[in-house]
Order: sequence, then C-alpha cells, then structure tokens
Amino acid sequence: MSQPRIYPFGDTALVCEAPPPATLACQERVWAVTDAARKWPHVLEVVPGMNNLTIVFDPLAADAQALAAELALAWERAADAQMAAREVEIPVRYGGEYGPDLGAVAEHTGLSIDEVVKRHAGAEYIVFFLGFQPGFAYLGGLDASLHTPRRAVPRLEVPAGTVGIGGVQTGIYPAASPGGWQLIGRTALSLFDPAGTPPTLLQPGDRVRFVVEGIER
Repeated sequence: MSQPRIYPFGDTALVCEAPPPATLACQERVWAVTDAARKWPHVLEVVPGMNNLTIVFDPLAADAQALAAELALAWERAADAQMAAREVEIPVRYGGEYGPDLGAVAEHTGLSIDEVVKRHAGAEYIVFFLGFQPGFAYLGGLDASLHTPRRAVPRLEVPAGTVGIGGVQTGIYPAASPGGWQLIGRTALSLFDPAGTPPTLLQPGDRVRFVVEGIER
C-alpha cells in the first residue's frame, strides 16, 4: 500500500489521506490510526473518513510537524491492523411506498425486482465510515451489478430508515432529510439515538446484512 499524504488543514488540523481505491485493508489502517491518535496529548478530535482521517489539535500546545511524523509512524505500525467486527442484521421491506425507486434500479441494471432484492440482501457489507448525518453508514460491498447513479433531481425529504443505492454504495438514512440516492426499501430500526451509548446503531468496521421482510409491488 502506498504511503499516505499528510498535510495541514488550516492551523489546527492535519489530514492523513491514502490514495484510492477504497479497500477494507486501507480502512482498517484508518480505524487503527484513529484509535491511536485519540490517545495522543493535545489532540482534541479525530475524524475518520473514506481513505483518510483528520486530527484536530490544540495549536498552542501541540507541534504540528511532530504530530505529522507521529501520524506517518502510526500508519506504518497499522500495516497488519484488523478490528474485531460485530455482525448486525437490518430487516428491510423492499419496494412500494418503502422503496419507490426499486423499479428504476431494476430497469437500470436489467434485473428483475426479485433479483435486485436477492442480490442486495445476499451480500455482506462493511461499515467504512459514518458521515453526511449522525449515524449514516457508508457501506462497502454492494454487488457491482446493482451500481446505479443517484437521481438527477434529489428528493426534498427521505424518510428515516430508508435504504438507498447511490452509485457504488448502499446506505440507510438515519433521519428524515433531503437525498438523491435511489430508494429501494426501509427498515423500522432506529439508527441514531442521541441518548444511546453509543448513539449510533452502526460503527466503523461492523459487518451488515440486510434481511428481507417483504417486497411490495
């Protein structure tokens, strides 16, 4: 794996960015370095992303060059990092009012509705990172035959729990919000509870499977 690029993000943050593509091995390094950096003195926050992480530090107490060197060393040490993964099942009702774009995905892919559901629910997904909104998990592992572009015109409101496909990824909207992904189903599970410990149902590294509760036509 190539060395990451480490560069300043303003006066109070550093970004550690690995070159594409996004892979599980790269994300495991990101998670391992994130865990390590959270223990360093003068680091205020660590934010993992896809192929990258950002550390926010106290500029009056920390030495940015020393932190950059520590980041590079931590990346090297994380070469063989592997995280213990939880397995999480997400029950989904596909199609109908729950997934109004299921037919559009079937048309785009040339598959039947039943085959789209079968392939979507038949894969095992990895939570690469959380972003966009609290608890929104970007999942790696979508079958290539299901890759479907985002909608040309985003919806003003997507209901909480909606499962969608956006390009090469699938994900679940934890809360109602605007969104441009192709909506194929919905789960009744709550993905974000600010009073919970932790507040998000899914965490980076979790392995996710969708369970078919039904298909509406």
